[in-house]
Amino acid sequence: MENLNVKSNAMKAVRVLLVDDQVEFVETLVKRMTKRGLDIRGVSSGQEAFAVLDAEPVDVVILDVKMPDMDGIEVLKGIKRRHPDIEVIMLTGHASLELAMKGMKSGAYDYLMKPMDIDELLYKIEDAYNHKLLEAEKGSLGQQPE
Repeated sequence: MENLNVKSNAMKAVRVLLVDDQVEFVETLVKRMTKRGLDIRGVSSGQEAFAVLDAEPVDVVILDVKMPDMDGIEVLKGIKRRHPDIEVIMLTGHASLELAMKGMKSGAYDYLMKPMDIDELLYKIEDAYNHKLLEAEKGSLGQQPE
């Protein structure tokens, strides 16, 4: 399944931000996801993530739980405070599974264990994006006068 490409036009429209302090991992994953047709950008810190999110529209954030400048839970809370409509998928290693669960309680859409299968990540991104669209639709329906 490694050669799965983004097929739906909806997935090509998804704007993704990858946040992980491992620069080589970010560069590699951005290249692989771009080859599959995804609009993805990578940064290596929470502060860089906030700068991008404040400047550009993003639909889904892929966020590492363990980072040195500020941990993923802090970044997640900041994202949800500033941009509550952005869906966040947490990335975690075995040692930080408990943190990923804490992330789910703090508003993360889902989490994946590292190392993850790229196809599984694509499916999670698509699910998160569809959830975002559904929530936006529900919100607009709720605001219309009857």
